[in-house]
Amino acid sequence: MKRVVRTLVFSSLLALAAFADMAFADDDQTQHHHEDLTTAQLGTVTFPVSCAPDVQKPFERGVALLHSFWYEEAEKEFVQIAADDPHCVMAHWGVAMSLWHQLWNEPDKKVIQHGLDEVHEAKTTDGPVTPREKAYLAAIAAFYGDSKKLNHEARAKAYSAAMKKVYETYPDDHEAAVFYALSLLASEPHEDATFANRKQAAAILEKLFAIEPDHPGVAHYLIHSYDYPGIAAQGLSAARRYSEIAPSAPHALHMPSHIFTRVGAWPDSVASNVRSASAAKAENASVDQLHAMDYLVYADLQLARDLDARRVVEEAPGVQDDEQIRAAPYALAAIPARYALERGAWTEAALLQPRATRFAGAAALTYFARALGAARSGDAAAAEHNVQELARIVDALKAEKDGYWITEVEVQRMGGAAWAAFARGDRNAALDLMTAAADLEDKSEKSAISPGRLVPAHELLGDMLLESGKPAAALAEYERSQLRDPNRFRSLYGAGQAAAQSGDRDRARYYFTKLIDMAGAGKGRAEMEAARRFVTSN
Repeated sequence: MKRVVRTLVFSSLLALAAFADMAFADDDQTQHHHEDLTTAQLGTVTFPVSCAPDVQKPFERGVALLHSFWYEEAEKEFVQIAADDPHCVMAHWGVAMSLWHQLWNEPDKKVIQHGLDEVHEAKTTDGPVTPREKAYLAAIAAFYGDSKKLNHEARAKAYSAAMKKVYETYPDDHEAAVFYALSLLASEPHEDATFANRKQAAAILEKLFAIEPDHPGVAHYLIHSYDYPGIAAQGLSAARRYSEIAPSAPHALHMPSHIFTRVGAWPDSVASNVRSASAAKAENASVDQLHAMDYLVYADLQLARDLDARRVVEEAPGVQDDEQIRAAPYALAAIPARYALERGAWTEAALLQPRATRFAGAAALTYFARALGAARSGDAAAAEHNVQELARIVDALKAEKDGYWITEVEVQRMGGAAWAAFARGDRNAALDLMTAAADLEDKSEKSAISPGRLVPAHELLGDMLLESGKPAAALAEYERSQLRDPNRFRSLYGAGQAAAQSGDRDRARYYFTKLIDMAGAGKGRAEMEAARRFVTSN
């Protein structure tokens, strides 16, 4: 039975690898320059409102900016509309929508109050408003609600329920359908293994994609709908289309890499994020820049482009942080941690310095990297100290009732504790802990703000089994890891090693050849030379 499972897994990996090979593209170093948003290419949006005719086009530009998550510019657009037409009720809807960064962030109390103020402005503005517009206003009002009674999950679900009514009441309003699909993604329960929300969203969006191929939100939200292992390939059409629809939006240039990352198409991901980071820098969009840089350094490291990755690491601290949006501090913590861990620079990882941030999940990244680095350098005491910091963060997240990040950091705590036990020589306890961490990680998915966990738990378990003299079991874990995170450098190399030590030369040759084909142009990795030696001699 085990051999049948291994054969099925290996066949799946072959299919993934073949697909990723077809998806690879030459690195595009195209640079982006600042554009006047009045002439920017943001896609086609139709959203009629009962405002002065001369603000209709700016209003639709604001909605297009919303669909590409260019929230700061969208807010400016709607604020200007309110100034140009004081009777435009829907301008306040636009501002309120700009304040909630769906899929990115949970608004704090200050933002919630600002949103409530905009809802109040809309209700008290003396201007024409249609029943359709009232429905949109009621939906965003449902999100901001009573700041003392509703948590974020309840807000997101209330907004989605209200948008469903708009969608059902106005079936010919494509914007209602698009915003409802986004609301399904924003209110998706993290623990839902059936992915009912994203499947429903994809079904709505696919129908619209055939009708409105130039709509930025349709392509964008399709990518998010398919941003999951096993179905990512279904998002390739939208991924390749989105950057053509809205090339002026930094996030639109980045979003295709969500799909490219899922299928392990690293050159495509590099090209997307080089363009996105450059565009964001030109527009002073620091969150978009850091988000793209996190994805960029991740892809560079899979290709063993360590010098390119190093340049990203050096540039990141100079990008202005935005503590209101989780993606920025997350990227600032993840980028140096990835650079150390992916290269196996354990001492370097152990010396990483934590950054102050209100986002505990971002802070945990550094302590996790430090724990792994210390343990794998043989310093069990230092590893345990960092594990204690992770435990403290888990407790803080429990107090905040932040369910998703509780699980994420608990996986890191368990993984760090496992390697600390391994460093102490307690291998049985270490393997039990690492197995439990991998099992727990399987119950949730990576956040959309990240290209992937710092190191997948199954990959770490493979490492531990390999170092414990259990190569066959290690191979199974590396293969299992690649079903979720295909074409990771460390998993391919680990699988090649495990197969070779198990006496499975065919599998070893496959993984080492795959590694050479994928990252052979990279420089300075000893793993590449070892892979070449094996392939040459076998």
